[in-house]
Amino acid sequence: QVQLVESGGGLVQPGGSLRLSCACSGLTFSIYAMGWFRQAPGKEREFVAAINWSGSYTVYADSVKGRFTISRDNAKNTVYLQIDMLKSEDTAVYYCAADRLGRLSRSPNEYEYWGQGTQVTVSS
Repeated sequence: QVQLVESGGGLVQPGGSLRLSCACSGLTFSIYAMGWFRQAPGKEREFVAAINWSGSYTVYADSVKGRFTISRDNAKNTVYLQIDMLKSEDTAVYYCAADRLGRLSRSPNEYEYWGQGTQVTVSS
């Protein structure tokens, strides 16, 4: 049974930082590309960042470039999202996802497995 479990969300002030984690089990983590998406109330799920199987290649949405950093530890079956300089518009539920084909796609439709999400709220 494949499980992706996000953690690390919370309430943070504008300008603050968070580190999200996504622990994976039930799959050969080291061969999957991993992505982070987010969904704000009333909005579509949107791409945030993705990383290839080895961690050597990453892609980011323009809206987060320079503030968010995706990374992975294949020994721990975990992918991370470091979020710095948080803005109110970053408020959303953040999801991690796994893609066996390694496409680093910005489309959520190309990811096979999803976590349950972790809430990030940016507010003063």
